[in-house]
Amino acid sequence: MNEVIETILNHRSVRGFEERTLTREQIETIIAGAQAASTSSFLQAYSIIGITDADKKRQLADTAGNQTYVAENGHFFVFCADLHRLHVAGVMENRETASSIESKEQFMVALIDASLAAQNAAITAESMGLGICYIGGIRNDLKAVKSILKTPDHVIPLFGMAVGYPAQHNDKKPRLPLNHVFMENEYQQNEEKFREQLEEYNRTISSYYSERTEGKRNDTWTGQTANMLERKTRMYMQQFVWDQKMDLR
Repeated sequence: MNEVIETILNHRSVRGFEERTLTREQIETIIAGAQAASTSSFLQAYSIIGITDADKKRQLADTAGNQTYVAENGHFFVFCADLHRLHVAGVMENRETASSIESKEQFMVALIDASLAAQNAAITAESMGLGICYIGGIRNDLKAVKSILKTPDHVIPLFGMAVGYPAQHNDKKPRLPLNHVFMENEYQQNEEKFREQLEEYNRTISSYYSERTEGKRNDTWTGQTANMLERKTRMYMQQFVWDQKMDLR
């Protein structure tokens, strides 16, 4: 065990921040951490937009379901899958790159690159004593987010990240047991055992919620998951992606 591993294992989402703005040095350190992440074929197919304008923060908070911590934090970042830069590179070199840029493969590359960069940014921030919360809610209305951020074709805002000094620390939520997510040589073939592992995890999660709420809540993980997936959300996404000239081929 070392400090890096301890920082990673102690992660928890923070949804309440002190009224302290991050310094320019802190912001640039977090971005440097993000840029140190691995990137497919050195394409670096992502961009990060830092939001300092209070009005834009409020608009993004409204889009994300009125989550106050989107507007009230030390700094708010939006991570974008970005193939626009690659399009410009092709134009500069007088090469036909549209077929590749608009392919599912490059779309996946951009999603993965952005996600790797974001997780590096999160660990960097937490190693500095800051807290973070990923905000997927900005995908509730990407047309509005696109307008707020003025992103061009071939760019998709994926998620936000609120960063700041924690005003409160939430309990650490138990993750799935290792033997359920880590498999050797092949995927788990025993469906009965698969279900048993999930039932065991359900008991862990139910106990977590019960203790945290003094018995007022005893959700299970499979129950939460099924309820969430039963509600169709953000079903506009495929058309939005196509409209940005991505994932067409």
